[in-house]
Amino acid sequence: MKRIGFLSFGHWTPHPQSATQSASDVLLQSIDLAAAAEDLGADGAYFRVHHFARQLASPFPLLAAVGARTQRIEIGTGVIDMRYENPLYMVEDAGAADLIAGGRLQLGISRGSPEQVVEGYRHFGHDPADGESDADMARRHTARFLKALSGEGFAEPSPRPMFPNPPGLLRLEPHSEGLRERIWWGAGTRATAEWAAGEGMNLMSSTLLTEDTGVPFHQLQAEQIQVFRDAWTAAGHDRTPRVSVSRSVFPLRTAQDHAYFGLERRSSDQVGIIDGVRATFGKTYAAEPDELARQLAADEAVAAADTLLLTVPNQLGVDYCAHVIEGVLEVAAELGWR
Repeated sequence: MKRIGFLSFGHWTPHPQSATQSASDVLLQSIDLAAAAEDLGADGAYFRVHHFARQLASPFPLLAAVGARTQRIEIGTGVIDMRYENPLYMVEDAGAADLIAGGRLQLGISRGSPEQVVEGYRHFGHDPADGESDADMARRHTARFLKALSGEGFAEPSPRPMFPNPPGLLRLEPHSEGLRERIWWGAGTRATAEWAAGEGMNLMSSTLLTEDTGVPFHQLQAEQIQVFRDAWTAAGHDRTPRVSVSRSVFPLRTAQDHAYFGLERRSSDQVGIIDGVRATFGKTYAAEPDELARQLAADEAVAAADTLLLTVPNQLGVDYCAHVIEGVLEVAAELGWR
């Protein structure tokens, strides 16, 4: 059984051909798409987080709303940029959203992606310490977040509290039991995947790796997954980790599908430069269902992962995105994933 969900970047733009003209449109349609995906039998609704952009940004109000609207589907992020986060406030937000959703939150976090503005995290009041990079700061925020998320008390109670306290040091509330095991690290390299395993986080790997070894993207990503699992075993954790990969997948079933994505049949892996680092981008899968099943079956990273996240073109609207998800679920059934 392979879990299959969608990942939305939450783009919006005031253009006549966009189904999401405003931030309100994309937020409300994200909730509707999560409900539609649940009705279709999909397993997850995940959302990107980008600051200073016409995209989804503050995830927890959206996650809570999706949790209140749905019953079964996993709800997550891919990913929250930890350079921008107040770790303790984030623990409270995450705990509340998870309790509303009945324990269905799956939070993807990371150092983040290339920014819309220069050092945007400084506008949020976060500055790297002396000798610390922004990536180091993200990991420091993550360490504090994970520690507080465990539910251990750490704050000295007031001797004259407004309300009675339980005995001992106080923890953050609301606390959601088990959420610590549902934190994922968005890793862009084999080294960061190894680090995430040591920290006891699940692995989230996207359609981009910030390294290039000359092998096809799916093989490099499969190697990253194996490095993660080997490091997990070496760390001696007492549970089985989860691994997700993202893919752009479009079954060509209708004339509309061909009009939108027919040219992507010729898609291939790309190598480029991001922030001065050589990176590998995975191709888009677009083909008739039978051919698509053959192509996906040959993807070594998809085979190795337990969860597949489908990047959806959210500006084409809820109905079309649901149509894409439905088509992929049918292909997944042919492959024996469902």
